[in-house]
Amino acid sequence: MTTVRKVPLVTGATGFAGSHLLDHLLLSHDQVAGWSNSRARSFDGGPRAHWQQVDILDREAVRGAIRALEPSVVFHCAGLPHVAESWANAGRALQVNALGTHHLLDAVREYAPQTRVIVAGSALVYRQSEQALTEDSPIGPNDPYGLSKLAQEMLALRAETPVVATRPFNHIGPRQQPSFATSSFAKQIAEIEAGRREPVMLVGNLDSRRDLMDVRDTVRAYQALAATGTPGRLYNVCSGTAHRVGDVLDRLIAMAQVRVTVRQDAARMRPSDNPLVLGDPSRLTADTGWRTEIPLDQTLEDLLAWWRTQVTSG
Repeated sequence: MTTVRKVPLVTGATGFAGSHLLDHLLLSHDQVAGWSNSRARSFDGGPRAHWQQVDILDREAVRGAIRALEPSVVFHCAGLPHVAESWANAGRALQVNALGTHHLLDAVREYAPQTRVIVAGSALVYRQSEQALTEDSPIGPNDPYGLSKLAQEMLALRAETPVVATRPFNHIGPRQQPSFATSSFAKQIAEIEAGRREPVMLVGNLDSRRDLMDVRDTVRAYQALAATGTPGRLYNVCSGTAHRVGDVLDRLIAMAQVRVTVRQDAARMRPSDNPLVLGDPSRLTADTGWRTEIPLDQTLEDLLAWWRTQVTSG
């Protein structure tokens, strides 16, 4: 890797949000540093993206990388992203999301103490509610993933460096893994269109309502918070609009080039599934001027187009 210093750093830069954030930062920066925990990368980012293999659970590797880079800003997107996986291995979720964040913040405190860190947390730290959630709503995660993100957030808010902690709600779009519902729907449609599966879609709970926004709007919010967010303050990153999962499925099916049948699959049902997850983005908008820009139908079209490419080229 070419040695660079004093540039933005994205941890987890080959992940879903991380890769889109790296893309977005390259629109306004000559160079961006990206960390991946693997040498294998399905996402490249071009010649101005400078990659380093760093495992955030390796304290000394994190310290050495921060010391060498002295980043101008850190966007911490690395972590274990799956709720379902956290039920199978709660200890791993706590290790990656909490201990890994501790390693990063500790290294920044020592080697780049004035550097602002944007921590990508989760709205699943909130207690279940029938109302739109504000940053002052009661906390009460009901799955191991949410618990691990709450631990991450508590570390972030107690850091001795300028840290902005976020609570992103559901974000969707191209590059999302099919373990997430909307991406799973789009992948199945693309496979049916390509003749690679029977015209039957397997789905989980369709009655839940989720605050959905385009991942490209999400990463714009992260950059806005890096510029004008208040360190030590929490920010919801959300659209403020809830969509029934079944309605989102219907919109995707309407975009399909074939007829499909929907069948509920018990294996896709979660042990715990909030009926409503809806956020209030007022604080984010007031402090940064950020608003969502990409309509849901555009996001769904882009997601389906991306999966069509993946399926036909795979």
